[in-house]
Amino acid sequence: MSPAKKIRVVIAKPGLDGHDRGAKIIARALRDAGMEVIYTGLHQTPAQIVETAIQEDADAVGISILSGAHMTLIPRILEGLKENGVEDVLVVVGGTIPKPDVEELKRQGVSEVFTPGAPVSEIVDFLKSHARVETEA
Repeated sequence: MSPAKKIRVVIAKPGLDGHDRGAKIIARALRDAGMEVIYTGLHQTPAQIVETAIQEDADAVGISILSGAHMTLIPRILEGLKENGVEDVLVVVGGTIPKPDVEELKRQGVSEVFTPGAPVSEIVDFLKSHARVETEA
């Protein structure tokens, strides 16, 4: 019997947001929890994030955004994934997102939004229970 495939997560920082400490903390926590993590670095365009998710065969994309541009950038990422037939990728968002925007992002296809102060264990548990990962034959 072969082991389960590791969850592959792309952690992305879209737009002009230059603060990546939280994204790096989450990336490290996910790695420590046994996931494969691909960190894109700062200042990624929605198209670059979509391309990375496709190239890396990601099970999940974690978008970290603090710039206030979430209602512009995240829908573009969701649309790019859809246009490329990658609708089975779990999309989660972390950052300073106002409550009304959280509901709208979820309506558009974001699986969960984690605001500042969310326990890292909650993010790990969410990804482990919601990412679609098949066991290898």
